Amino acid sequence: MAWWLAYLTIGAAVGFFAGLLGIGGGMVMVPLMVLVFTAQGLPAEHIMHLSLGTSIATIMFTSLSSMRAHHAHGAVDWPIARAMSPGIVAGSFAAALIAGFIPTRPLAILFTVLVFYMATQLFFDIRPGRTRELPGRAGIFAAGTLIGGVSSLVAAGGAFLSIPFLAWCNVPLRRAIGTAAANGFPIALAGTAGYVVQGLRASDLPSASFGYVYLPALALIVVTSMLAAPLGARLAHRLPVKRLRILFALMLYALAARMLAGLW
Repeated sequence: MAWWLAYLTIGAAVGFFAGLLGIGGGMVMVPLMVLVFTAQGLPAEHIMHLSLGTSIATIMFTSLSSMRAHHAHGAVDWPIARAMSPGIVAGSFAAALIAGFIPTRPLAILFTVLVFYMATQLFFDIRPGRTRELPGRAGIFAAGTLIGGVSSLVAAGGAFLSIPFLAWCNVPLRRAIGTAAANGFPIALAGTAGYVVQGLRASDLPSASFGYVYLPALALIVVTSMLAAPLGARLAHRLPVKRLRILFALMLYALAARMLAGLW
């Protein structure tokens, strides 16, 4: 099989749904890469780690594009983004280091639980009420640490946690989305660094890897995801997004279950 074609297809699918539904691609990308890496014959004990590391590395590139777009519309609350960044970086880097010590099977189970959580959010369109103001510095640091840590473990940009948190703290939804996009880059940068550091100590990795980042997949996924995202964004204004959210959630359930089943 032409593995390069599989990576290009994954990138196109991830970029399209990210543009269409405004969510990060890690939840889709990781299960798909697990399937492709398994079929490709990469070392089984490293497949989950390579999928997570490569996925979060792609977010470094796609998050910059999203952040610029939201900034151009004045939708990024930079004081909040800067306040959350230290905790986000610390949590994301630490979680990536910890993930390197977790065997593939337990890590896959943890990933699946978190994906099911996100899919349920999408399926039922769960949105928290706006009940309070932003916490102080310690509270923002703690929230950023949790968001960065969980996002790093599932190779996501963090919007599925950042947006509900900011909306709960009375940040207007448009600014919450833009600020979450800005927070995606430090999550991806710190998470990638953590997966690279941990991967450098691992043996029997593919020759084209840099730590737990598989470079051929990274390069090809980034190209097509960035090309497909604008298409998805344009279609978002023409298609029944509510119905698509439900279908997307069902796809997440199926992908996560299939990935988990394949590792037993």
